[in-house]
Amino acid sequence: MERRLRDALFHRSEYLKADDELDGSVRHIRMSGGARVDRGAYLAVRARRDTSAAALKDSLEHIEHIGALVKDLDGGLIDFLSLYRGREVCLCWKLGEDGIRFWHGTEEGFAGRKEIDDDFRSSHGEGPGGQRGNGPN
Repeated sequence: MERRLRDALFHRSEYLKADDELDGSVRHIRMSGGARVDRGAYLAVRARRDTSAAALKDSLEHIEHIGALVKDLDGGLIDFLSLYRGREVCLCWKLGEDGIRFWHGTEEGFAGRKEIDDDFRSSHGEGPGGQRGNGPN
């Protein structure tokens, strides 16, 4: 998971760099009244931007495919939906943390993070009526 998130951050950074270069080229053309552009260089930057966009999309889709929700790419924040005492909650992981150690309600977000304690572990995955759900244990 961490590798895919780091890949997504890298590709996003590369996309933004290439996009800034393209914006700079367009501004230069406009300010100089239609300056000549090195078409090959322009197309190479555009290809780099498009390749980075596709790689970013692939990384994010892979993360979502394994059941995670990217909540904040810049902050490296990922949630995993689960059940706790009959309600849907999010297991919460942030890039740099050594494992999933926090959870929060779906409406609380990062600010409402609580440490996973013994009570959470014993009730984790329980659906209505105390039945075990399909969430990870």
